[in-house]
Amino acid sequence: MKKTKSNWFLIETEQEYKDALARYEDIKYAEKGTSEHKEKLLLAHLISDFDEKTVQLPDVDPIELIKIRMEDFGFKPVDLANEYGDKGTVSKVLNYKQALSLTMIRKFSKLLHIPGDALIAEYELR
Repeated sequence: MKKTKSNWFLIETEQEYKDALARYEDIKYAEKGTSEHKEKLLLAHLISDFDEKTVQLPDVDPIELIKIRMEDFGFKPVDLANEYGDKGTVSKVLNYKQALSLTMIRKFSKLLHIPGDALIAEYELR
């Protein structure tokens, strides 16, 4: 059973969080102006609010944080490449050969539910 926007309240449990993430994935490409688009915006807010209250991010550099969150969500580098649009650049970034761009920070922050602040920290390239 798919939830509709009238079923969403503040997220208080891990199961509600997982349900919200799953529903968000179902409707993340909803057209602007539709009820699903409004539901997507609400879910993004509820998920972000829950993350801020519960997620303790490890004290690691932005690339390690991306890798940890990829593992949390079961993502592979190709998933990041699909979001960003360039497999080679994503590979360079994940291997510390190239720095994160502003566009990457924005997209990966949203995809991996990482606050943008955590991705702008300085780190060494290799």
